[in-house]
Amino acid sequence: MGLRIVLMGTGEFAVPPFRAVLESEHQVLAVLTQPDRTGRGHHQHVNVVKQLAEGFGVSVLQPERVNRPEVLEQLRTYQADLFLVASYGQILKPELLAIPRLGAFNLHGSLLPRYRGAAPVQYAIWKGDQRTGVTIFQIEPALDSGPMVGRVETLIGEFETSGELMMRLAELSVPLTLDVLGRLEAGTAEFESQDVSQVVLSPKIPKEAGRICWLESCRAISCQIRAMQPWPKASSVLEREGHESVRCLFQQVQLAEAGLVLGDDVAEGSVRVHQGRPYVRAGDGWLEILKIQPEGRKAVDGRAFVNGYSLSAGAIFRSEQGAAV
Repeated sequence: MGLRIVLMGTGEFAVPPFRAVLESEHQVLAVLTQPDRTGRGHHQHVNVVKQLAEGFGVSVLQPERVNRPEVLEQLRTYQADLFLVASYGQILKPELLAIPRLGAFNLHGSLLPRYRGAAPVQYAIWKGDQRTGVTIFQIEPALDSGPMVGRVETLIGEFETSGELMMRLAELSVPLTLDVLGRLEAGTAEFESQDVSQVVLSPKIPKEAGRICWLESCRAISCQIRAMQPWPKASSVLEREGHESVRCLFQQVQLAEAGLVLGDDVAEGSVRVHQGRPYVRAGDGWLEILKIQPEGRKAVDGRAFVNGYSLSAGAIFRSEQGAAV
């Protein structure tokens, strides 16, 4: 027979599980998503959740404030069994959470209670975790604190970026979501409280978090570069004698191969070229630049970067003011 469900989501993370629910035996009564936004140059951002719902002929609501009385009244008219939330972008207050018969449930891109907050996927990579996953929990007023009803785990790839991991987690959440909904409908779902002693927060990533500090270890910098994609991107300023400074966005690096001698008595951020490939000195070794984007230009591989820029022995990457440490 299926459950009567209201979906709430905005970002791309919500699309795979929401599509699965829309294609299932469950009845989607409405989809709530953030209002349409206008970006730079007055370009309208594409709301992928809105597009998905409209493709299935489902009613779309885009309230500026979801907790306003008129929105709550509209939600009550649906007589929903539950609200399913993923990457929505608004705080849900207790009066709203009390509306559905079974409660409201959120898909969160981490293994709770690790990385409660707005940026769990980015922090898992940034802090060098080897594993992460998706947790479905019942929403309570406190941030990401409710009892867990299902989870799926996965290893983080060596070169995987936040954007790539986000979409892979979204796909992994599809069978998890359908399984949890089935158990909630059957009344067989088991709820597990979160261990508060294991809570780690993952607040919103500020733009300055992408500024590379070359005093950090090779591993820390590599994790930062992967974590900051697609936003805000990891950056540093290239300085060369006789040339203007160039801000560069780092997309991929790797630890220099064992045994390669490039010198240890140079400042962090110093650049060396070996067999046509560029390397940068970090706090505990050397990183090879695999892909980099000089600001205002297309991204290039390391060899093309060497060919296009004068990387003499005095070239150095300087940390931008306010670099993340």
